[in-house]
Amino acid sequence: MSVQASGAAAAQPRNLIMKYNVRGPRYTSYPTALQFQEDFDEAAYRRMWQQASAEHAAAPLSLYVHVPFCEHLCYFCACNKVVTRQRTAIQRYLGYLGREIRLQAELLDADRPVTQLHWGGGTPTVLSGAETMELMHGLSRHFRLVDDDDREYSIEVDPRTVDVERLALLRGLGFNRISLGIQDFDPTVQRAINRVQSLDQICGIVDAIRAHEFRSLSLDLIYGLPCQSSVSFGQTLRRVIALTPDRVSLYGYAHLPQRFKPQRALDQRTLPGPMARLTMLDMASDMLGRAGYVHIGMDHFVRPDDELALAQREGRLQRNFQGYSVKHAPDLLALGMSGISSTDRAYAQNARQLDRYYQALDEGRLPVERGVAMSEEDCLRRHVIMALICNLHCDFADFEQRFGRPFQDCFQQEWPELEQLQCDGLLTLSQDALTVTAPGRKLLRNICMRFDRYLARSGAAQVSATAL
Repeated sequence: MSVQASGAAAAQPRNLIMKYNVRGPRYTSYPTALQFQEDFDEAAYRRMWQQASAEHAAAPLSLYVHVPFCEHLCYFCACNKVVTRQRTAIQRYLGYLGREIRLQAELLDADRPVTQLHWGGGTPTVLSGAETMELMHGLSRHFRLVDDDDREYSIEVDPRTVDVERLALLRGLGFNRISLGIQDFDPTVQRAINRVQSLDQICGIVDAIRAHEFRSLSLDLIYGLPCQSSVSFGQTLRRVIALTPDRVSLYGYAHLPQRFKPQRALDQRTLPGPMARLTMLDMASDMLGRAGYVHIGMDHFVRPDDELALAQREGRLQRNFQGYSVKHAPDLLALGMSGISSTDRAYAQNARQLDRYYQALDEGRLPVERGVAMSEEDCLRRHVIMALICNLHCDFADFEQRFGRPFQDCFQQEWPELEQLQCDGLLTLSQDALTVTAPGRKLLRNICMRFDRYLARSGAAQVSATAL
């Protein structure tokens, strides 16, 4: 059974939003990165891929490439990045990345088709055209990149780093999806976060993306930034809707200056308060819904004919560290500093600092730094969390067939909390399934938290608020 997503998620009473405005993970994985252990070494990593290769020898593969460099420091940013304009530093990294590509490729069957490829950062488009071609050709020499346009080959783009010629190059190299970092169009907000880019500049880039027939354009927005108001953010939303992107990612800014040093440059007095943030969130949901976008959950809105919306209606939407997807690849191989790989049974993360990443490769080692091997309990809880995040529905018969145990028996302890969520209108429970309601889409993280057995020991200060 699948769930038809509505236009805008129904607006909850403000006291309900405030009730659930607690800190919690975004569940790009389960167990989350907070559970990764440093005793997960290269030997464990090799075992992880040996098992995956035995189970998925000919299955599709997903590749992620992390390019950590940025030319400018955005004060709001929480990404793993290195701010530099030194071309020698970038070229050095590409040399080491080439070494890692060769080492990693030895772990996998060379015939596995790469149906998903994602370049993230940092700013992948900080690479020159020649460097971009060099990296893509390096990947093609060691992995089976597919050339049909049904593939999902995406790249994150800082609009300040591309022009028409660069977009033509990206399309020619096989990328067919682009994510543009907008954040906000208001000049005052842009100056406050140190990310100035004009509307005319964005419009020109969007026109070029359309001219080169990229299959999907996503625009990224953030609410809760310094100097934002409902009036200014409403104007940003109107401009975004006028650009008619296929997808809109709407994230709440998480102010965690104790973790992310660039955020200390922001004037905390200019940050919108909880009620102002809630007004912006409700307004965005309403405006995007009236413009025809479907809220598929976890900060993502898509056009109703988008393949993500269609997949969710059919109960086959997927999700990994790069976001929602319809191209199921059971294994994700991440390349570059801080990249996180995943298989059915484990997660592993590369070194998160350049010097440690370089040191491992200088010693002929894979640069894995930490990870976690999953237990059977982890697997069944991950299944539930991902079913809810992707398809807003968990079928109990399917769960029992997969794990040999009734859903209610596995989650007896959680059942009273689920019943409370039902009373608050966030989900429905039956003998057959758990289903997220339209209001529950805004609070998906809160629902998923009920299935997270590590949450009490994770540390609230390390994660963002779930509602605001």
